[in-house]
Amino acid sequence: MRELTLIGIRMESPNRAPVMMLRETEGYRYLPISIGSVEATAIAYEEQGLRPSRPLTHDLMRDLIQAFDVEIEAVEIVELRDAVFYAELVLANGARVSARPSDSVALAVRLGTPIRCTEEVLREAGVATPEEEQAELERFRQFLDSVAPEDFSS
Repeated sequence: MRELTLIGIRMESPNRAPVMMLRETEGYRYLPISIGSVEATAIAYEEQGLRPSRPLTHDLMRDLIQAFDVEIEAVEIVELRDAVFYAELVLANGARVSARPSDSVALAVRLGTPIRCTEEVLREAGVATPEEEQAELERFRQFLDSVAPEDFSS
């Protein structure tokens, strides 16, 4: 398993679909995953420290996990099949719960849980970024700093 860091959410043209960008912690590959606008908003809210007046679904899940004293050791992106990514929540008791990567990452950012990916998925869907493209990535990071959650609503 390779550890990943959430870089952020970006809007992919032409239809402005949200894409979750993950990056290897110890490497140069990026893993772009298309996600829904609800999940994009949930991730963006948490990244920006915004607290809605009522808990979002992922906030409720976090609160339930903590109330039942369950520990999620990691979020793992384990498979890519027919252009669909599959993830699992790895619990401290050894149980694994199937989940969408977007929901898993939305929980991970709320709980401070590590995000991992199989080498096989990274080989198949990861994008290696040459050093000359680092300037473009820096512009993307600056964009992420300026984007608001409202940009993701339909």
